[in-house]
Amino acid sequence: MSHREPHAATEPRTGAVMGMRGCESAAECRSHRPGHGLHVMQDRLATTTASKWIDAIVIDVDDQGFATLADLGGDGLRRVWHHDAFGGTLAVGEPVALHVVYGVLARGDERHSVAFA
Repeated sequence: MSHREPHAATEPRTGAVMGMRGCESAAECRSHRPGHGLHVMQDRLATTTASKWIDAIVIDVDDQGFATLADLGGDGLRRVWHHDAFGGTLAVGEPVALHVVYGVLARGDERHSVAFA
């Protein structure tokens, strides 16, 4: 019969906003969690599943990295988050595309990994 050991206690790590655990700054982040760096497989999978992209218009962007998007398909508003606040390149009124399965936000040739908020 096996003996079960309890899980070791872990220290909670909190960040200023969701998903920032372990990130000291966006420039030094090496994470591929949603809303952080765009992993090459995430980009490839989003590219090959074209039917899962939706067109949207940026309604709001804040300095915490949250963006509110209006779905042009009529499905309402969607809120996403990126740890670098999209590098300051996302502006209100811009058209974007959002991959609803793999969490990728495309603006022209730029692509960002996003976490759904």
